Amino acid sequence: MINQNWQDDPRIRRMDAKKIAYLAEFAEQISALPRSQALSAFLAMQLDANRKQICFSDRETEQIIAVLCEGISPAEKKRMETLRMLARKMAARKS
Repeated sequence: MINQNWQDDPRIRRMDAKKIAYLAEFAEQISALPRSQALSAFLAMQLDANRKQICFSDRETEQIIAVLCEGISPAEKKRMETLRMLARKMAARKS
């Protein structure tokens, strides 16, 4: 389950307000999705953020994943990391 108190985490509060607003919109969207679709939604969010020129550093991405995904299974975390690597490769091709 996605961490519902993610905005209270100090790792998130240090981010740019525009990025936090984008994350809030994303969190609201995925809260209505079945858990099985949340990881795919995260991949789509990364691509959408790139199109909107909202760039999260690798460190910020790691922090977002850590905060939002507290309590998910190790298998889901591994799948999230795989999707994140694919998104990074796709973004690099478009550059």
